[in-house]
Amino acid sequence: MLRNLNIKNLALVDDVKVGFNGGLNVITGETGAGKSLLIGALRLLLGERADKSMIRTGETSCSVYAEFGLEDTARVDAILLDIGLEPCAGGLLIMRRVITDASSKTMVNDEPVTLQVLKRLGNVLVDMHGPYDHQSLLDTGNQLEILDAFGQVGDAKEAYRAEYAMLREIQKQIDALNSVDEEDLDRQIEFLAYRVAEIEAAKLSVDEDGQVEEEHSIIANSQQVIELASGAVNALTEGEGCAFDALAAAQRNLNQLVKLMPEAQEWHDEVENAVAQVQEIVRSIESSAAGIDASPERMQWLDDRLTTYQTLKRKYGATVEEVLRNCETWQQQLEELRGRDKKRSELQTELDVVFKSVEKTGLALRQQRENVADHLSGCITRELVDIGFEHGFFDAQLRPCDPGPSGMDEIEFGFAPNAGENMRPLRMIASSGEISRVMLATKAVLARHDHIPVLIFDEIDANVGGEIGGAVGRKLAQVAECHQLICITHLPQVAACGSTHLAVEKSVQDGRTFTEVRLLDNESRPDELARMLGGKDSTNVTLQHAREMLSQSL
Repeated sequence: MLRNLNIKNLALVDDVKVGFNGGLNVITGETGAGKSLLIGALRLLLGERADKSMIRTGETSCSVYAEFGLEDTARVDAILLDIGLEPCAGGLLIMRRVITDASSKTMVNDEPVTLQVLKRLGNVLVDMHGPYDHQSLLDTGNQLEILDAFGQVGDAKEAYRAEYAMLREIQKQIDALNSVDEEDLDRQIEFLAYRVAEIEAAKLSVDEDGQVEEEHSIIANSQQVIELASGAVNALTEGEGCAFDALAAAQRNLNQLVKLMPEAQEWHDEVENAVAQVQEIVRSIESSAAGIDASPERMQWLDDRLTTYQTLKRKYGATVEEVLRNCETWQQQLEELRGRDKKRSELQTELDVVFKSVEKTGLALRQQRENVADHLSGCITRELVDIGFEHGFFDAQLRPCDPGPSGMDEIEFGFAPNAGENMRPLRMIASSGEISRVMLATKAVLARHDHIPVLIFDEIDANVGGEIGGAVGRKLAQVAECHQLICITHLPQVAACGSTHLAVEKSVQDGRTFTEVRLLDNESRPDELARMLGGKDSTNVTLQHAREMLSQSL
């Protein structure tokens, strides 16, 4: 439940600390005293956007602080863990928001969070209804949500939504295929086909790329290559004073030396190896030089091949590898474009299969909803009897429709407030007082199934009074048996039913307006109810009436 709410420098509020209890907490006060500021402060904590105009005149910032004590923290902890925060310790959750001229700071359990996090927490902590929120009952989408919440059809609904999401995804792919302009498609196919054909015709190879460049460089310098090779051969074996002659002379001397020095055999063998290596080097040089094809035909082929590689790399990729990868990608795209008709046919077949699954899960969901609708109608009708509609009747009517995000059903809440009247759609009821009471009856029914711990009603009793006001108060107290309920009211009949009574008062001090909140006790409550009954000038009669109302509500 909400234990404490602290507000500082928000509009008329200077510094107010409000404590709440379990059960029905009623908040009363004269019009303009600032009752709705308490609800406005809570809305800020639950993620509503703020602006600097909320800051009290003369101040640079305002702040709101709320402390919740939770018996079951599972849903809150799941959100905290999802954003990387520690779970609630001892069921305590603290929410704080500070607004300045330039910024807004939000914190949960002293850790900074976003407004979206506040909204997520608010969705599981507080169910808030303002003076016009009962209009949500008129929206058929909300009516379907109410029916589903009451019937707890979550599993069937999720099963349907999963199938429907698949249906929408397949339909999206089909629509995308159908949306392509045929002329544009032909241009894309022609463009990709040209690229792929050009690359494939070139028969590119990573190895050949390097080989062509190397051979082209050799042939371009073939004259110099042959001259240098010839010079090397002369120096090794053919010229005067060549290396081979010197090695041969050394070998002859070592043959003689071996006879005189046995260890010279090793030198002789090494020189002999050197002679063999020189001969092998010469053969290799002569073979390579002789193998150079410097013909004009070969040079022209290499020029053409080198140009092909350079052109394709300039057009389609920095390297041969990249050109080939791009070609593979374009080939796949080309196959997809050319296979659109086949793909469309395959998707249509898949769509037909999934549509049957959507219908199957949709019909299963409808069956559950139909079973729930009569039960919900009966429950709300009984609640309406308690709050003044003795002969009223409520009905939730389902009609089949084409598959949509929420199922294959449309709903219309119908209401006949009096005996002898025909059932009419709830949206055609003009009286806001009647709609407010239908909202209360609906919340009274849903409260037994709702896991949200705090319900807030801001003037849900508007446009009702007299005996009906007392019935509304008793119904609010009944709902408060399983939820903490905070209610702003102008009706003394409702206020008398509260287990905790807070009075909001406005005063002027030194030219400044201040709002204060007082917790009323058994002695001060009759005075506040008397004020609500007869205005500021309460009499002994109104005081006695107030005391009687309090005694009857106990």
